[in-house]
Amino acid sequence: MKAGEAAAAEGRREAAEESRCGRLQESRGGEPVRKAAGKQRKKAGAEGCRKEAEESRCGKQQKGRVHRGMKAWKLYGVNDLRFEESVIPAPGAGQALVKVKAAGICGSDVQRVFETGAHRHPLVIGHEFSGVVEDVGQGISREWLHRRVGVFPLIPCGKCASCRQKKYEMCRSYDYLGSRCDGGFAEYVAVPAANLIELPDNVTFEEAAMLEPMAVAVHAMRRAAGGTGYSGEPEISRDAAVAICGFGTIGALLAAFLMDAGYGNLWVVGNKEFQRQTALCLSIPPERFCDSRKQDAKEWLQAGGTDLFFECTGRNEVLAWGVDSARPSGKIILVGNPRTDMGLGKDTYWKILRSQLTLAGIWNSSFTGEETDDWHYTADRLAAGNIDPASLVTHRLPLAGLREGLAVMREKREDYCKIMVFPDKP
Repeated sequence: MKAGEAAAAEGRREAAEESRCGRLQESRGGEPVRKAAGKQRKKAGAEGCRKEAEESRCGKQQKGRVHRGMKAWKLYGVNDLRFEESVIPAPGAGQALVKVKAAGICGSDVQRVFETGAHRHPLVIGHEFSGVVEDVGQGISREWLHRRVGVFPLIPCGKCASCRQKKYEMCRSYDYLGSRCDGGFAEYVAVPAANLIELPDNVTFEEAAMLEPMAVAVHAMRRAAGGTGYSGEPEISRDAAVAICGFGTIGALLAAFLMDAGYGNLWVVGNKEFQRQTALCLSIPPERFCDSRKQDAKEWLQAGGTDLFFECTGRNEVLAWGVDSARPSGKIILVGNPRTDMGLGKDTYWKILRSQLTLAGIWNSSFTGEETDDWHYTADRLAAGNIDPASLVTHRLPLAGLREGLAVMREKREDYCKIMVFPDKP
């Protein structure tokens, strides 16, 4: 092709691209983008976008699109984590491409890297992250472009009984960013647009990267207290004696949200000086923090008794503490992932029967794209300035420093709470 013809062809291509980029979809009219995810999920319910995205929802690339490279942490198997150059994923139908700005390390990431592996390999790990929408796939409004977003990591099937009731966190056939499909420990990630939540202007990327653990804490609180965060009165009185056992990230966030909701009679069991300091910063009196390294936590809890007990460790003995300290008609909420088989002695079982205790589990958090879900409640409390998750961040590392953060958590060689990585940090 001659030079003149090539230039003309290039000009036509650029004009077509500008025209394509200038056309905004009208499917949502003028409604706020923040509510669009819920509307889109409704439309995708039976067929729609979710059916179109079935093969691309885990980041499969559209044909014919060429993208520059990026850095990403890929897990190839147990203890085989590599920081390498990768292709930036092109957003498929129903997806958005997010440039990651901040990502948090979860305890499950440590277990995944060093003990269990992921559901498939190689896989980009990481499910707690935030960023900016840089591109969108077929069927998604370009109004999302350049929006600051958080990302719900669970990708529901949209077809099972739980999904039909909008209880997506209990989907029986789900994908999950960072464990079943590529996640956020990378410079870019392709995610379902239905999983996006737009960030309030005064919420930082660091805070937004903690939306997932915060929403889990909110889910536990709402599961326990019923009306808390919804319309109506909570099932648990706000002067009830509430105990939290396990004061890591989830436990500390749970305490913060409970205090914000008016539950001031909190009793906390932890095992680190940093956790004691965190409790004091939340205005929990020093006598209401039990250091289980120095005190008998079981006796400490039984001395006063509890109306509501949050088990945030996944340990058998802590569950028994909850039952033993529960007052009649008390409630025990199981939050922590189990580390071993869980069992109950006969006397503990009798206590559940005779005191008519309620034991309830929680899993993940609710995300429907509607203002009443856990993620929007969390974002609203953040925007109001009532919750300060950044105070729990103890380590801030560049993306390349992920391995160092994982080692700190695995070896417990220094105090830590939440460790964050930032792709833009040198």
